[in-house]
Amino acid sequence: MRLPFSLFVGLRYTRAKRRDHFISFISLISMIGIALGVMVLITVMSVMNGFERELRDRILGMAPHVLVSNIGGPIEDWQQLEEVVLQNPGVVGASPYIQSETMFQHLGQDHFGLMQGVLPEKIGEVTVVKENMRNGSFDSLQEGSYNIILGASLARSLAANVGDKITLMFLKEARMSIAGINPRAKRFTVTGIFETRSEADKGMAFVHLKDAAKILRMTDGVSALQLKTQNVMKVHQVTESISKTLDYNYFVTNWTRQHQTLFNAIEMEKRIMFILLTFIIAVAAFNIVTSLVMLVNEKQADIAILRTLGASPSSILRIFMTSGIINGIIGTGAGVILGVLLALNLPDIVSWIEVTFNTSVFPKDVYFINFLPTELIADDVIKIAGAAFGISILATLYPSWKASRTQPAEALRYE
Repeated sequence: MRLPFSLFVGLRYTRAKRRDHFISFISLISMIGIALGVMVLITVMSVMNGFERELRDRILGMAPHVLVSNIGGPIEDWQQLEEVVLQNPGVVGASPYIQSETMFQHLGQDHFGLMQGVLPEKIGEVTVVKENMRNGSFDSLQEGSYNIILGASLARSLAANVGDKITLMFLKEARMSIAGINPRAKRFTVTGIFETRSEADKGMAFVHLKDAAKILRMTDGVSALQLKTQNVMKVHQVTESISKTLDYNYFVTNWTRQHQTLFNAIEMEKRIMFILLTFIIAVAAFNIVTSLVMLVNEKQADIAILRTLGASPSSILRIFMTSGIINGIIGTGAGVILGVLLALNLPDIVSWIEVTFNTSVFPKDVYFINFLPTELIADDVIKIAGAAFGISILATLYPSWKASRTQPAEALRYE
């Protein structure tokens, strides 16, 4: 197949040996610079995506996606309400709970936190707590047993282990007497410890729903109904749909009220990081400008001859744009390949470094995760490759335009 004239000559210039080897060196540096910039940008974005995923899974794994409560007090007919909300196609699970602030006491240690009464058979539909039991079993929460499951950090603060008895004091249920305020207290047996590596570990404990109802004198009512949605990022649509289904006595909210600021900050950091690292590619593209300017100066006689033979200024423009764009394509392609390979294998590389040098990159007692998470998203790779290619095209415009303005008589005067 015959190539267009401009493309054919541009490819010949790219492959031809240069009289000035410095031009070839600068072209090589430009390709390496673009490749490194693309590789670093893909890797960094993948790591940030990984951290966002871990935060989302750990925080939203314990927090309800949607919360339905009664404006006037406890929800008495929560079973009927559950049937209504589960008819929404965006809802995949529902679980009632009773929640109260309490003070945990054990061996002279006091710690404030939340006690949540739940149904063991339903809590797994809306949270990941049952999947993250470190000791014991969630099924140990039986009605009337007054057993309790503590978060790992809370258990450490209380120096409590499975089998120990701890005291829970409920300040809202306090009674007034001559001696002063006497908070309601109840002893529970620790039958399990969970660890989700989230804030829930520090101040949350679970008991059976019926046991919590007896202590807080709520009979058959519950504090609220927590829901899990099919797509956590489309929770606003589900919230609006449920609100229209229920009457005005119910208040429907979602996780964005509490955690949206955090995820907005992460998204902003990703955008800023993308912009900053794109400058690395832009700096590398300046080398394309330099190499093309030098190439144009070297090929002044060739340009003049081509113009004399009938080549138009636009043809000369396309010839040198082709030469520069090829450098950008090679650099971008190499960077994408290296970046994808590094992003996919980075957790294993970090693990190898930790084992080889007997060190911990992410100490477990400092960070909420002890590994380097990555998540490679195809859209990010496409955007990065597109940005690098676009910058490469822009870098070729001025030198190519300068070449197209060459006057044959002036260029051949001293030849």
